[in-house]
Amino acid sequence: MSAPLKGVRILDLTQLLPGPMCTLHLADMGAEVIKVEPPKGGDAARGMGRGEFSTLFCMLSRNKGSLALDLKTDAGVAIIKALVKSADVLVEGFRPGVMDKLGLGWAALSAINPKLVYCAISGYGQSGARAALAGHDINYQALAGTLDQNGAAGMDPISGNFPLADIAGGALSAATAILAALFDVARGGEGRYIDVAMADSATVHNVMAQAGAAQAKTAPARGEDYLSGALACYGVYRTADNRHLAVGAIEFKFWQAFCERIERNDLIAQGHVAGEPGRAARAELAGEIARYTQAEWTQKLEGLDACVTPVLSTEEARTDALKRGVAFDGVHPLFGAYPGFAPPFRMNGCDFTVAREAPALGADNARLLAEIGYTPRDAN
Repeated sequence: MSAPLKGVRILDLTQLLPGPMCTLHLADMGAEVIKVEPPKGGDAARGMGRGEFSTLFCMLSRNKGSLALDLKTDAGVAIIKALVKSADVLVEGFRPGVMDKLGLGWAALSAINPKLVYCAISGYGQSGARAALAGHDINYQALAGTLDQNGAAGMDPISGNFPLADIAGGALSAATAILAALFDVARGGEGRYIDVAMADSATVHNVMAQAGAAQAKTAPARGEDYLSGALACYGVYRTADNRHLAVGAIEFKFWQAFCERIERNDLIAQGHVAGEPGRAARAELAGEIARYTQAEWTQKLEGLDACVTPVLSTEEARTDALKRGVAFDGVHPLFGAYPGFAPPFRMNGCDFTVAREAPALGADNARLLAEIGYTPRDAN
């Protein structure tokens, strides 16, 4: 069996994280992804490290090619239009209107290739009051209501180190829509224009908080919804060595098994109660867990099927991922060692491989330009 996206050509005009993560998943499934980068400096993620490469760039750019191209020149625009004829997908992450100003908007490119799937990733979408504004993940989460829910009761919101809107929106929502559009093209349909707004993606995925608000007829207070602190059976607890346990025993059978293992049967009836009784139960459990270190708890709970796990550090999580085959030790010939992560899924007949490490800037210029009758000099 061949890779499911073998033969699919993608022109990727995005930089940094959201778009490159999207096209990384597609490249790992066999698509030919061509990074179109500015000749001076390339993808902004390159400049985060030593010279031409950074750890982030190496992590996001495997199995991709690079075309260094100045889109602000007539030649650069002409080259994109020529490449679009053989492309299946184009992904861009500019602010709304930029591609139209360059002469590379949906109307212009779909006229050249009616089967083209064109995906525009932006913070706030292609229309609306915020469309032209800049933003980052923290802003999208702020507007989505997810940031408001992050943090302990009575404390300020906390911005975590996982860019939810970038990944759920700019990467996974975009990839989902692209694959759906490609499927329709494959069965005879026309190309599609896809408008992905990262702020909207964070909003529509915030279902637990929205469900809680609808049920309670009011917005849940920070740290006091069912999954954020109201219940003793679901939360994070400090251990004796200032590490933590994550207790996710929200089903009664798991909570009962956990309480029985730690010999606190008195808490069984209190695990799913909110309000003051719930806070009292949390305090009781917190005191119990604080008696032992994380390692001691891991040993005490060994073999117990109750959704209770140690909270791992980034380094510990990577070690665990290496054991499970989800991570690998990458070595780039020009950059050196970097932490590699395989796709978060497995598919029979499509074994994950790093066929090519992150490309040097413009590494594919000669090949791609010759294909359409241009020379490397035309790209600059």
